[in-house]
Amino acid sequence: MGGISETCSVCGTGFEVQFRYQMEEKDGGFSFFCSQKCLEKSQLGGDGGASLATCDACAKRFSPQLVSQVLYVAGRRNYACSLECRAQLVREAKGARLGDIAAAASAAAAPPAEGQPPTRRDAPLAGGAARAAGEAGEPVLPKPALPEPGLPEPAPRALGGAAVAAAPPAVSAAPPTASVGEPRGQGAVAVSLSPAVGAKRPPQRPAGVPRYLAVFNHKGGTGKTTTAVSVAAGLAARDKRVLLVDTDAQGNVSVSLGASAERSLYHVLVMGLRIADATRTVRPNLDLLPSNETLAAAELYLAGRQNRDRVLSDRLSAAAAEYDYVVLDCSPSLSLMNQNALVFADSVLVPVACDYLSLVGVRQVIKTVKNVNALLHHPVQIWGVLPTFFDGRAKIAREAVGTMKQHFGERCLAPIRQAIKVKEAPAQGQTIFEYAPGTPAADDYLAVVDRIIESRERGVTGAEAGAARDAGSWSVDWADAAAERPGAAAAGA
Repeated sequence: MGGISETCSVCGTGFEVQFRYQMEEKDGGFSFFCSQKCLEKSQLGGDGGASLATCDACAKRFSPQLVSQVLYVAGRRNYACSLECRAQLVREAKGARLGDIAAAASAAAAPPAEGQPPTRRDAPLAGGAARAAGEAGEPVLPKPALPEPGLPEPAPRALGGAAVAAAPPAVSAAPPTASVGEPRGQGAVAVSLSPAVGAKRPPQRPAGVPRYLAVFNHKGGTGKTTTAVSVAAGLAARDKRVLLVDTDAQGNVSVSLGASAERSLYHVLVMGLRIADATRTVRPNLDLLPSNETLAAAELYLAGRQNRDRVLSDRLSAAAAEYDYVVLDCSPSLSLMNQNALVFADSVLVPVACDYLSLVGVRQVIKTVKNVNALLHHPVQIWGVLPTFFDGRAKIAREAVGTMKQHFGERCLAPIRQAIKVKEAPAQGQTIFEYAPGTPAADDYLAVVDRIIESRERGVTGAEAGAARDAGSWSVDWADAAAERPGAAAAGA
């Protein structure tokens, strides 16, 4: 698995980043470390511990000497001058509740019961102790807060010499939290409010109005990558700022645009790289977030996350707000990466080749979209079904388009006419608009682009609103009818 070629921020040695601990985001930029020794040296200020660090809890200047004085929260290095400050940082990262703080304050202020030992008032109460005190009404002896989950606390030992600094964990996919309370200080309490894990997120984008568009079909060979590239390039040509995201490990989007990149979606998902550091401008108004074979390893990373279906959404949401449109090219599979793409998207464009097998395969797409709506509570809809490789001379092609128009109504777009130029364009690293402008296929894709822009500018209104049914209400029986006999569904059988 390839890494990122970088220069060590401490010793200046060139190396390839292979592990998460070798890169660290700080002050709006990244630092890179070729080894654990360089990481440890950076923690000490680079000169064996003579430099001072600033405690992130009380702002006190001190010289780090113990492993416990350096901790990582959400992939960012923090310093704590004492165990009390460390406990406060951990408590803030976990998101303390206002009720817990109030209960802890009440328990601390209440006089001890007769025969009970007094509680210490100079030590911070851990979250569990505070809850126990609030619920049972009993004073509880406070205990030092435990380190973050997944980071075993080693015995305190001096930094330097043969000591090895603890590596930071993988970047958390949790959204940033807002802190409420007093300014930080020794013993001050800061409350962090964050949404509960697994809570339903309210829809932030109007359904049916395409902005974040996933080009998706379980069936291969339907023209997904060609459609994604053509739609993104067409939108960019219409003076829209577009981000094209390749979520397929085959990396065909980069090949189609004649682009190469060292950093990819893998580094964004797994290594926490910023979107701006992984994208490159490939055409005017068009930025590309590429992928390659390393993305296959991201599936294992996603499988181990708590909210594994929302990692891509958490990584992309902030950067995506800077673009007019985001187009995602999805792989032809039932993968966790596709699930992430659908949870991020607000609309789905389904390319369907005008043949018998592709027609039957649309059934699985409908089921998947229904599951995303019902089980993952994300209001994504099928915005359009796009017939591709249309040959008007072939009976099966005409029957396939008739079947899709009968079932999807206004959401069945005008077909993309078959042309050899469409297959030749990727070999030249060009879009269909660059390689063969004015051809029927180029005009067909421009019609799709114009309909996307029009649909977003006016929303789904009028007669189209009545015809545009929610994806969850579509039946899959029509695909079974088509499977029995080609053309049966189109004929109303």
